[in-house]
Amino acid sequence: VLENPDLQASIKPQKVEFRSLNFNSTLHWQPGRAREARDTVYFVQYKVYGQSTWQNKDDCWGIQNHVCDLTNETSDIQEPYYGRVKAASAGVYSDWSLSCRFTPWRETMIGPPMVTVVHSNKSIILKLQAPRSPYKRKRGSKIPMTNYYDLLYQVFIINNLLDEQHRVLVYEGKDKVIKIEDLRPGVSYCIVAKTYVPMLDRSSAYSSRQCTVL
Repeated sequence: VLENPDLQASIKPQKVEFRSLNFNSTLHWQPGRAREARDTVYFVQYKVYGQSTWQNKDDCWGIQNHVCDLTNETSDIQEPYYGRVKAASAGVYSDWSLSCRFTPWRETMIGPPMVTVVHSNKSIILKLQAPRSPYKRKRGSKIPMTNYYDLLYQVFIINNLLDEQHRVLVYEGKDKVIKIEDLRPGVSYCIVAKTYVPMLDRSSAYSSRQCTVL
């Protein structure tokens, strides 16, 4: 078989990286320098750091996508993993492109809590629910992220009279039900919340805003 080294180099996948939210972990890459030929397909392998053999990911063998879900393959969240991808086009195979080392527990991004607002006359009562991981308990329910981390909730209030961007931290802690008191009737308030992991000094994005007028 005649190798075509130019084609081989130009189809090699670029920027192979893991992205992970609440342990939903996917491997992403970009096509090589060549304008991607229609028939370019990709092959994905993964392994635990320190192992000598790479495992094929069957669902991502000869695919046209630039993403591969490795959530189940990286479920031992304290272990470091690698992923790698190669491309094939017109019968020519590129070399493998390797990701950086990925340790789910250290690197997954944690999502914001779910916030439900129940209001009484001069106060707002919030119910917070931790984001869930993709991993399930024996009975089938998904395990919350609080099982894996010491999480704090940060709750911010936005007084719409004052300023859209002016968020005031009104609570930080572990309670799932929070009461915000001494609010003015007739004023529109919005609540957003974040999940914070002190050990990693990492915050989630803000939750979607929940607004209410007392």
